Amino acid sequence: MKNYTRNSYQILIFSTFILINVFVIFGISKVLSYFNKGADRSTMLKVAEDTKNFYMPKFSWINTKNPGRVMEKQTMVDLKRDYLHAWYLRFMSFETNTTKGIEDYYTQNARKNLQKIVAENKRQNIRTNGTTLEHAIDIHFYSEDGQLIAFTDRNVKEYQQVFKNDKMLFENIGYYSYKVVMLKEDGYWRIRHMVKTKSTTSKTNSTNTANQKLYPGNFRYKGINYYPQNSAWNMFGERFDKEIISKDFSLIAEQGLNSIRIFIPYHDFGKSDIPSSKTEQLKTLLQIAEDNGLKVIVTLFDSYGDYKVIDWSITQRHLEQIVTPFITNPTILAWDIKNEPDLDFKSRKKENVLAWLRITVNYLREIDPNHQITIGWSSSKVAHILHNELDFISYHYYGKPKNFIKDYTSLKEIIPNKKLVLQEFGASSDFGFWNPFGKNRTKQEHFYRDFQKILSENSIDYLSWTLYDFTSIPDIVVGVLPWRKNRQKNFGFIDTDGNEKPAFEYISK
Repeated sequence: MKNYTRNSYQILIFSTFILINVFVIFGISKVLSYFNKGADRSTMLKVAEDTKNFYMPKFSWINTKNPGRVMEKQTMVDLKRDYLHAWYLRFMSFETNTTKGIEDYYTQNARKNLQKIVAENKRQNIRTNGTTLEHAIDIHFYSEDGQLIAFTDRNVKEYQQVFKNDKMLFENIGYYSYKVVMLKEDGYWRIRHMVKTKSTTSKTNSTNTANQKLYPGNFRYKGINYYPQNSAWNMFGERFDKEIISKDFSLIAEQGLNSIRIFIPYHDFGKSDIPSSKTEQLKTLLQIAEDNGLKVIVTLFDSYGDYKVIDWSITQRHLEQIVTPFITNPTILAWDIKNEPDLDFKSRKKENVLAWLRITVNYLREIDPNHQITIGWSSSKVAHILHNELDFISYHYYGKPKNFIKDYTSLKEIIPNKKLVLQEFGASSDFGFWNPFGKNRTKQEHFYRDFQKILSENSIDYLSWTLYDFTSIPDIVVGVLPWRKNRQKNFGFIDTDGNEKPAFEYISK
């Protein structure tokens, strides 16, 4: 009986001990939860991933000296990260009229103002698409305990579009400065105070045309759009072959052509993080072109199709990495911002596409004042757009030769003082099952014969489409429909067996 009582006491004591520990652990978890309130790690990780993919403005430190403590390198890394994350969430809040996640990057007092703006915009059915493209941080104070920083963000290049009932009211780009105070809470910097002021200085381009330093006077384009036959739309990658490119460029030059147009795929080239191997491949290609006496138009942002305002800073980082190594390269005759962007007007909205084109042209002019800039419009009907910002006008034509001069003359009347370049023209020899009314090889030959006569008589600059027929066409180019793919396969002067088609005789005359 005594043993039974003793065992009962032992069980009771042990159970009480376990119960007390459970309550202690539960209490500790509540305390930790309280101190971590607002720091939703899953949300913060998503914001970090989003900013990496969509938001990467130029960021610089113009001053880190201050009356407080010396700023550590890790603090600079953390501050930049959290400050830009706060900006990104601010833009997302104004675009979606929600405030999810702002507690992670704004203190309670600071987010009250954001919540008021979002609530009022939502009430009036107003939304704002915005981004910043440049930040320059001037530190004023960093507290001794490392928990508070005060600074001015100078000359912030900021762009916004304001919509009401999904109709754009206005767009604006300007330079502003922000006075900012940030507090460190549970390991992250949060904005406590942020006041916007008009910047005392602004940056403007001194010219909207290239300085002509690298442009040969009176140059007439007699060229061709180029992909290697075995790596169409995928020239820069594992299948990059300088021997094939060298052989092709030699053939092009032997036919009396003086220029080529190539394409840089936005996603495959690395978006905002371009591998050095891609840059080296482009450098190799340009050297081969120079060795063969060929000038090059480099078409950028191929297959890019987003145009969202928040995405602009990422495209600028992409642009910098491609262009900067080649700003004095004499083989590049021009940068072509994008191929046929007008085809995105309907799906991506014309105002978004044009806004992105303007900002990209202006930024390219800043980083490379030496080379000419153009845009490869899909037809003469839209080629007048943005003509004041471009050095020459590029457009494409796939109609009948007899109707071309009317198109050309109409465009020349609108833009009389700039060079017009027929950047793409051609005919597919796709007669067969998928196109019983298409051209056979003889009709393709006659097309080029008649077209070259017109181009020669009128001294018109041109680049034909394209050197080779292809065995396969990626879906992203013309979609999945077999008759569209078959047409695209057969534009070349050389067939898939390596034989010259009859049209080859008129590749340059």
